[in-house]
Amino acid sequence: MKHLFQNKLFRITLFIIIFIFLAIQFIKPKLEISSQSNDLSLNPALKQIFKKACYDCHSNETNLSWFDKIQPAYWLVAQHVKTGRQYLNFSRWDSIPKTVQKGVLFESLNQIQFGTMPLGSYEKIHPGSKVSSSEVSEIEKYLSTLITNNPSDSSVINSANRQYNNWLQHQALNFATAPSPNGIEFIPAYKNWKAISSTDRLDNGTMRIIFGNDIAVKAISNKNINPWPDGTIFAKAAWAQVRDSLGNVHAGQFIQVEFMIKDARKYASTHGWGFARWKGVSLLPYGKNKLFTTECMGCHQPMKNNDFVFTMPLTFK
Repeated sequence: MKHLFQNKLFRITLFIIIFIFLAIQFIKPKLEISSQSNDLSLNPALKQIFKKACYDCHSNETNLSWFDKIQPAYWLVAQHVKTGRQYLNFSRWDSIPKTVQKGVLFESLNQIQFGTMPLGSYEKIHPGSKVSSSEVSEIEKYLSTLITNNPSDSSVINSANRQYNNWLQHQALNFATAPSPNGIEFIPAYKNWKAISSTDRLDNGTMRIIFGNDIAVKAISNKNINPWPDGTIFAKAAWAQVRDSLGNVHAGQFIQVEFMIKDARKYASTHGWGFARWKGVSLLPYGKNKLFTTECMGCHQPMKNNDFVFTMPLTFK
């Protein structure tokens, strides 16, 4: 009798599981998919690389495999695609300003080189999305053609020096600056912090100095930087690079200053960091609303194992 009861219970349980499995196949989140090709202004070989490796999650031309269409896998895939399109949608390439497109391509290359994209879990079941070393070289070769290092004449150099001095004076003034859309206030004292590193961006011809507050500097001295302690603040100031006839690089137009503020609890939804950016010497807050941090998180994702910080600091004694 007990055996019959257990057998009956097993059949009922199995029936319920099958019923639920079949039922959820009809409950699927809406996912816009279009076969219409977009006009991505790249050479055919490069476009094919991005199409193979990126388009399923970063365009409206998503091509789902048969196993991606089965629930509950579809829910997970649909969410990945929607998130991917928020970061970058190649189907809307023409809506990205021309001045920004080059930076997007360089960031995409960084994501590939750091192994963040394609997602490891996605690549395992979609091996065709893997970007080979030769394909990476093809992307690098194309992007190198977008870099210009033409020297500037003396009038441009002199203008750049005057602009830099004006920037120093403006930064010394504590004039009212609007907060970032996510509520972070501008920190004018950053120019008095210690410079902890420097870097440049070949894609947009900028030079950058990274400043750290006292907590950041102490963490560097104590080799306590992964994770960085709460209260750490970085300020990354960027200028346009101006080269003279001898190849020396000068700080040109002030581009922006970005802040990263560590507070694991307050900024838990953004990797434990508060992000903010102000553009130009007039220090206009960047972003229409607080969702601009989506860009920041996407850019810093490759450095997850380094507490989301790109630049390694200098060592202080």
